Amino acid sequence: MTPRSTERGTYHHGDLRQAVLTAALDVIAADGPGALSLRDLARRAGVSHAAPAHHFGDRTGLLTAIAAEGFGLLADALAGGASLADRGRRYVRFAADHPAHFQVMFAPALLRADDPDLTAARERAGAELRAGVTVPAGRDARATGIAAWSLAHGFATLYLTHNVDDAVGALPPEEYFASLTGFLTDDRETGTDGPTD
Repeated sequence: MTPRSTERGTYHHGDLRQAVLTAALDVIAADGPGALSLRDLARRAGVSHAAPAHHFGDRTGLLTAIAAEGFGLLADALAGGASLADRGRRYVRFAADHPAHFQVMFAPALLRADDPDLTAARERAGAELRAGVTVPAGRDARATGIAAWSLAHGFATLYLTHNVDDAVGALPPEEYFASLTGFLTDDRETGTDGPTD
């Protein structure tokens, strides 16, 4: 069956899937993933009410596709980072540029965990995150990676939920975050003095 071209010029141009994803990202950015309705997305994208279900199956399938796209974008953003601190800055910039993706990517209860596209994209992003971690002698590599991820992810979450607006001010969030990475050099066990209040 040939797609109709009468539905506000969207159905016929061959980018229906992306049109629905874009509409979904707009809804999530404004009202969160709980506000998603496939019927409403079809109306927003100007397509048949059955089109989103045809491409994504259901709401979980749509959110899973958004998360997979987000992890792919995150992997691209992290690639080539010169250091752990640089990758942290790139992570924060990604969150600021893609807040709707970021909300969905780390909400496993909303996603189809065994989806192959999601699994592949998540693994690629994870590999890029780990590539920036240099592990000091005697430290656990996994724990070091989680500590670095926690700092970037925690700050990005605080930024997106407007909990650090006063602190960040007019600075780009990744620049303010870069100033925080200096706190990681504070090693009391070796007697090195770190930043103080």
